[in-house]
Amino acid sequence: MAKLYFYYGVMGSSKTANALMTHFNYEEVGQKALLCKPQVDTRDGAGVVYSRIGLSRECISLEALHEMPEEDIRSYDCIIVDEVQFATPEQIDFLSDVVDFMGVPVVCYGLRADFQNKLFPGSEKLIAIADVIQELKTMCWCGRKATCNTRYNENGVVRSGPQVMLGANDNYVPLCRKHFKLGMLGPNIEHTEQ
Repeated sequence: MAKLYFYYGVMGSSKTANALMTHFNYEEVGQKALLCKPQVDTRDGAGVVYSRIGLSRECISLEALHEMPEEDIRSYDCIIVDEVQFATPEQIDFLSDVVDFMGVPVVCYGLRADFQNKLFPGSEKLIAIADVIQELKTMCWCGRKATCNTRYNENGVVRSGPQVMLGANDNYVPLCRKHFKLGMLGPNIEHTEQ
């Protein structure tokens, strides 16, 4: 029976690497998997999913998946969605329709919350309706589990601004809740905020 999966984690928790490995695993056993991501994610190019460890793979946009004929979608053994936090609630409903009415499993990877610890709309919808929800973990610089996506710049921690700002290690660091609250980006980095 097909299910809707949501694997979430903070920046640096290997979400994209896991998405690419899932895709590889399907192909390795002769099954057909489709990799996609929301159109807004253009960091590494519109038609590619790229992991910080150097793995990459061509993909289509989530918007293109929505336009695909149902018989084409049914031809896949799995749909894998990276950066799902950027999806709209309506797109998440569509992904659930792929599972419920087309019988194709959908495996989603993304952030749960933004740099202000507010849920992304796509992630919030997945938390409400996904069949399986699992956290992918990584650590804060102190060794505790990181739970916060902390945006920063040359002046320190950024506490306000638009929810979506594409970036990676040059703009975000995973922190535990305590160090997020304190605004401590590392053991020797002074507390500064914007």
